[in-house]
Amino acid sequence: MGAIAGTVAGHYAFDRELDKEVAFTIALIALSAKMAKADGIVSPVEVDAFYRICRVPEGEQRNVARVYKLAQEDIAGFEAYARQVAEIFADRPKVCEDVLDALFYIAYADGTLNHAEEIFLRRVAENFALNEADFTRIHARHNPDVFDPFAVLGIDPEASFDVARSAWLDASRENHPDQLQARGVPVEILHLANDRMAIINSAWELIRKEQFNKDV
Repeated sequence: MGAIAGTVAGHYAFDRELDKEVAFTIALIALSAKMAKADGIVSPVEVDAFYRICRVPEGEQRNVARVYKLAQEDIAGFEAYARQVAEIFADRPKVCEDVLDALFYIAYADGTLNHAEEIFLRRVAENFALNEADFTRIHARHNPDVFDPFAVLGIDPEASFDVARSAWLDASRENHPDQLQARGVPVEILHLANDRMAIINSAWELIRKEQFNKDV
């Protein structure tokens, strides 16, 4: 992790064997700060959103604030950060989805996703080796304008009941808070997992009742 942390703020010297939770936090600091700068304007609500999901341990507030401030000076290097995150979590590829999910949460903090932010997030997703279907599925959880239950579950609108149910069960397992903790996601952002589970369950309920007219 030293390469990422050292680039963001020279006083950090994390090693690649460092705890995965710390690695996740560093990635989130660097990428969220640079995303906030993507459209040239650092929105206070996006900064607040970052601190809501990345609660800083007592005694580290000043260090994290410094890292965040340095990272948001420009967006240069964000793709290199994303690639290193993908390398660090090569054994846990779902963590990259967790990072992208958190970035979407921050981007939508002001209620909208502007063009510059979408381009930024797409490039991050590409460097995470996530495909268009992955990007659409994660984006669908956060879009306040259109709720597409099929996109949330990552399935075709013509999918059978069994396929839809299987997708819901898989998504429920993958996004359960216990699974996120096992992937090294910090405890501080597990409330996002609860929100995510609520969206996944809502998508399934909508599909089950409206598409298949089933009550059980």
